Amino acid sequence: MGRPHALVIPFPAQGHVRPLMELSHRLADRGFTVTFVNTEHVHERVTAALPENFSSDYGGRIRFATIPDGMDPGEDRCDFLKFTQVIHRATVRPLEELILKINAEEEEGIACVIADGMAGWLLPVAKKLGIRTAAFWPASAWFLAIVLEIPSLIEKGVIDQRGFPKDNEPITISDKIPAINPAHLCWLCLHDPQVQENSFKLKCITSHVLRDVDHIICNSFLELEAPVFEHAGNALPIGPLVSAAGRIGHQPFSFWQEDPSCLSWLDEQPSRSVVYVAFGSYTLMNRRQIHELARGLELSGLPFLWVSRPDLMGGSAPAYPDGFMDVVAGRGRLVGWSPQQEVLSHPSIACFVSHCGWNSTMEGLWNGVPMLCWPYFADQYQNQTYVVEVWRVGLELRRDREGIVETEEIVGKLKELLKDEGINKRVGDLKDKARKCVEEGGNSFKNFDDFICAIKEYE
Repeated sequence: MGRPHALVIPFPAQGHVRPLMELSHRLADRGFTVTFVNTEHVHERVTAALPENFSSDYGGRIRFATIPDGMDPGEDRCDFLKFTQVIHRATVRPLEELILKINAEEEEGIACVIADGMAGWLLPVAKKLGIRTAAFWPASAWFLAIVLEIPSLIEKGVIDQRGFPKDNEPITISDKIPAINPAHLCWLCLHDPQVQENSFKLKCITSHVLRDVDHIICNSFLELEAPVFEHAGNALPIGPLVSAAGRIGHQPFSFWQEDPSCLSWLDEQPSRSVVYVAFGSYTLMNRRQIHELARGLELSGLPFLWVSRPDLMGGSAPAYPDGFMDVVAGRGRLVGWSPQQEVLSHPSIACFVSHCGWNSTMEGLWNGVPMLCWPYFADQYQNQTYVVEVWRVGLELRRDREGIVETEEIVGKLKELLKDEGINKRVGDLKDKARKCVEEGGNSFKNFDDFICAIKEYE
């Protein structure tokens, strides 16, 4: 028998592509041929951001293929309404054609299709062709449990057919799982009613499809979400899927050009002294919020590394207060994008001001870094609840009536976080548990072994 072939398909967003690329490396480590399927737009962005000396196939371990996303080249993929309306219709047939082409060219064909759960509409394509399926869940298992419960929540009248709750009472799906504020349901943490409704429709599709897949694997670990995995018994934690520096063929896989010079700057800072500020791929801020954040970092007196995307103000460059760059020169460093895993593992990092995306949350835990939570949308408010109320490894940054996190709140919470010994101990304990899970003999290691064996046996 030759190498089994896995087709891996992320949802076309930065926070989905990266963990599935790490999963692809781990499959390659176990003897798989991997074809990684991006949309054409994502492939162009990633290729443009790669270093000049990058090997396009990750040292021969991973192949790349593309499918269209239904949008024209110049259209804005941050237009979530249009994007979510067209992508599930535009991708199905091209994916089927790609699978048929690969199977016609290779004697053994594709053994398994592993699709991002957020792109669950693609999994029936593999089922139709008689190929084993696996859904990769890139967010928390708690979020997965909520999605799987959608039919039950509708039947009980907790939410209506459009996904809107009947009241403001916390939603409980199990006595052992935290109740969720209905305003924090992922499809409602978007800023437009039409987007909310369309997002809910896709979650309903996902909820239905996930009941018919052969495997569900999650970027989490058992001790982090034990009650949820007990509730959703068919979901296997195989995480944390944190990129391993030094891996064969390891290179950045990012939508933005990473600035590695910030690592040299971190080398010059004292141990556990630097505030790391990063808000992921989608967070937007207005001028006033950027000014409040800048003043907060300035008045904290602490060294800081701020990842300030070129489009942080919705397509225009961030506007800092007059004289800000001069005042913080030497103490503060701003970059457009950073090699985040290497930053968070650096000994000079003291805390992480984060949007609470799941990847960032997992990377923070993996490195034992306390967090200040600044969620923006989707599942990020749910993740904040985990960080602040359940795991108690961070603090919430509260907004004023206009939705702004003010300077005084930033300065005060930074001081409170850095002197809280309990938070530091708890996040250190979770760091140890996360690493033991993926070591040989750990729960995530065993689950991944079982998953690999199941695919190879089926082949």
